[in-house]
Amino acid sequence: MPAGLSAFPLTPLVDDVVDERAFAGLVERLAGAGVDSITALGSTGSYAYLTAGERARVARLAVEHAGSTPVIVGVGALRTSHVLEHVAGAEEAGAKGVLLAPMTYQPLTDDDVHALFRTVTESTDLPVVVYDNPGTTHFRFSTELYGRIAELPGIASIKIPGVPADPAAAREHVAAIRAVVPEHVTIGVSGDGMAAAGLAAGCEAWYSVIGGTLPQPALEITRAVGEGRIADALAASDRLTPLWDLFAEYGGSLRVVAAIAEHLGLVAPHCLPLPIQGLADDQRARVVEVVARLGLVG
Repeated sequence: MPAGLSAFPLTPLVDDVVDERAFAGLVERLAGAGVDSITALGSTGSYAYLTAGERARVARLAVEHAGSTPVIVGVGALRTSHVLEHVAGAEEAGAKGVLLAPMTYQPLTDDDVHALFRTVTESTDLPVVVYDNPGTTHFRFSTELYGRIAELPGIASIKIPGVPADPAAAREHVAAIRAVVPEHVTIGVSGDGMAAAGLAAGCEAWYSVIGGTLPQPALEITRAVGEGRIADALAASDRLTPLWDLFAEYGGSLRVVAAIAEHLGLVAPHCLPLPIQGLADDQRARVVEVVARLGLVG
């Protein structure tokens, strides 16, 4: 735990208030699709923009509407005391695990980050997922630090950024991490465009942005790898290259995924927390055209 596909839904807002009905609908949709777990309040879930009260409420809604699907809750914050408050909220909600990113304003050292994870693992019995997302946190883990943190009791998984494009280099990268972490700690890949390559290289989980809004194509890739159909998984990912290209062109996946969810009517227009602006009209039209051409939406 976690393994397979962990889907990261948006936390949509309307007039600067969490749209609880839309969020519940997103979670129910993911549970119905059969994802392996749901991670609420990841970066796609805009955790860093929400108050402690909003985050606790979103965690409760996720668990209430996920049915039997395990829910992991993001608990990252700038101060350790605030992280512990979010951990308590996840516990009270009935989450099955927590996702922790070392957020930073002042630069963090490896010892700072290790101490953060030690404090959290000592404070909760919930499994902890290490969230390595340097694009948003501006902290980059070394393989050595993965190993130090993975030795702490309660660490269940490490969420790594995308693997190298070359298959041999990807396998070598994942194997180097596997060599320093205990066997019970899963390695999960993020960066949707490299997810199939990461799974093929030995990652056990995919922490998926697109899976939180369009679970079926993400499940197709994940299940293909699980069944040993590596070529099919890589081909399925390659077919989505125009979508991965939009992620890169528009500064990341969040705005693109929000535009897709808005187009599908899953969330209200302008669902992102200000000051984040959604895509411009011409950009939205391009996103809709791409996903329609790929057969992802009607």
